[in-house]
Amino acid sequence: MRRLYRKKALSLVKELDAFPKVPESYVETTATGGTVSLIAFTAMALLAFFEFFVYRDTWMKYEYEVDKDFSSKLRINIDITVAMKCQHVGADILDLAETMITSNGIQYEPVIFELTPQQKLWHRTLLLIQNRLREEHSLQEVLYKSVLKGAPTALPPREGTDSEPLSACRIHGHVYVNKVAGNFHITVGKPIHHPRGHAHIAALISHDTYNFSHRIDHVSFGEEIPGIINPLDGTEKITSNHNEMFQYFITVVPTKLHTSKVSADTHQFSVTERERVINHAAGSHGVSGIFMKYDTSSLMVTVSEQHMPLWQFLVRLCGIIGGIFSTTGMIHGFVGFCFDIVCCRFKLGPYKPREVVLPDPHVNNCAAPLLTDNHVQE
Repeated sequence: MRRLYRKKALSLVKELDAFPKVPESYVETTATGGTVSLIAFTAMALLAFFEFFVYRDTWMKYEYEVDKDFSSKLRINIDITVAMKCQHVGADILDLAETMITSNGIQYEPVIFELTPQQKLWHRTLLLIQNRLREEHSLQEVLYKSVLKGAPTALPPREGTDSEPLSACRIHGHVYVNKVAGNFHITVGKPIHHPRGHAHIAALISHDTYNFSHRIDHVSFGEEIPGIINPLDGTEKITSNHNEMFQYFITVVPTKLHTSKVSADTHQFSVTERERVINHAAGSHGVSGIFMKYDTSSLMVTVSEQHMPLWQFLVRLCGIIGGIFSTTGMIHGFVGFCFDIVCCRFKLGPYKPREVVLPDPHVNNCAAPLLTDNHVQE
């Protein structure tokens, strides 16, 4: 009984076979069919090879939501070189609530303003990358993917000992501020704290020493991520006027970055630049210096690296193989059909009529005559 049931089940499965087998004796192979098959297999291999690289590649997904975290602190990372001596300049931060942020994390380092040939090469390369980023915004995704692998964005150290005087000041470090609009500025004189406001001691500094030519090696907000280039990195402003005011208006966007290499809470920002000469007689009022006015956005951006799942890769691969196989089969059949029609219409190829050779009556038949009955009797 079990064998009978097995035979019935096997016969039922055979009837459901959607891929019937044709004996090889009934299959006719042609040169054109072999050529088409070779082209189809080559196309399958190439497309499958390229599809594998698409499967390995990743893309960045951007999601937007309201930033509900207003109680945390915002970190500001600064590395700016000013063409004045350190004892003549001071840097501090004043937020919208008139709260003066202590600048204990900022350091003043006497340096030489002019760059060495190696540093100039680094600076030119950085400016070239900045120009490409402004023209092609998609390059920012490449930087996100290559974090922790790219070259450091800091200015390389000066090699050797120079005899030039240290006439410039490198102001670098980081400070934590409230997540409200604020103003980071570098101007003449050291800042002082007093109950009625905010002031810099500049009375004892000669006006001829004012020179706010500067180079921004690095300015960022939030956690520092190696390999990421920010909009102000590499900015250099040179002036010969003692009363120059440089302003940067910055909009900071909280950003969460999640890639296969790093997961960090950082900030992107956009910037608008402006510079003008202070001339009270002409109505251009203000204070000489470098002013960075920043404000935080109410939206938060989540940037995550996405990868094609394995099942989708297999489905696309099956679609490539099946699509090429079916398409080449239909093309081959259609071309053969058109070829048969043309040959049949113009009597070409296998449809060409064959010539029948008739015997010539004038030619003697050399065949031997049949024996008659008389000859048999003899």
